[in-house]
Amino acid sequence: MKKLYGVVTAMVTPFNEDESVKTEAIRQHVDFLIERGVNCLYPLGTTGEMMLMDVEERKLAAKTVVDQCAGRIPVFIHVGAMKTKDACELAGHAREIGADGIGAVSPAFYGATEVSIYDYYAAIARSVPEDFPVYLYNIPQCSANDLPVAVADRLAGEFPNIVGIKYSFADMCRTLEYQKVNDGEFSVLHGCDKLINVLMAMGCDGVVSGVSSVYPELFVDVYQACMKGEWEEARKKQRLANEVVDILKGGASMGHFKEALKLRGIDAGYVRAPLHNLTPDELAVMKKELAAVGLQ
Repeated sequence: MKKLYGVVTAMVTPFNEDESVKTEAIRQHVDFLIERGVNCLYPLGTTGEMMLMDVEERKLAAKTVVDQCAGRIPVFIHVGAMKTKDACELAGHAREIGADGIGAVSPAFYGATEVSIYDYYAAIARSVPEDFPVYLYNIPQCSANDLPVAVADRLAGEFPNIVGIKYSFADMCRTLEYQKVNDGEFSVLHGCDKLINVLMAMGCDGVVSGVSSVYPELFVDVYQACMKGEWEEARKKQRLANEVVDILKGGASMGHFKEALKLRGIDAGYVRAPLHNLTPDELAVMKKELAAVGLQ
């Protein structure tokens, strides 16, 4: 089964001013990312504003990404949803349209027990064939529910298609614990854009990066230096990437991502309410800060 690796870009979802999905911009973004060397695409996750979209909109965006990518690099669709039924429907759709795999965030907002987290992922795993890869996704600072290592280990042991996890909380010790899941055969990627060089040295398979949606080449450079064992070069490149992470608010503001993409020639449109589009003053500050590090 295919697995995620390298620089996995958590894609934005472009919207028109009326909040409709901007499919042509999605197509342009796919080409932009592939041309700049990212290894895999991961649309419709946190960066993609998934919780602000309905099922049919998510299907439209997913199909647009898969069709435009046309097999050039792997595409894993994020299918996690507030309702298990919706997550399973999106999982089946991802397989039908030719995606390479899926990821799913853990149950969100309502307190989830270990039993309910297990049941949720078990339902998703059963909704697709055993040879269709599924990644768990733990971002407790947003979902309000942590995914215990023991639950991940049980799921990976019982479902052959649960092959890995995207972990997006900067706990390096927990990251090491996830690497022991399924006797060390578990694929572990992290969502911390600022620590790619450290995470690669720890043995992670890559990073699922939101900021790479805008500046993919910065993160590709860090990853490639790591793969060559050029750790000092990787550290230097990571410093520049981290300056950009700070300027773009590290994924806390999709408005920054979309305005920065416009500077790079892709009209990613608007964020969806209640998220915040940048004011003219905020845009001016962002432009000034990017120029100060030699970027537009």
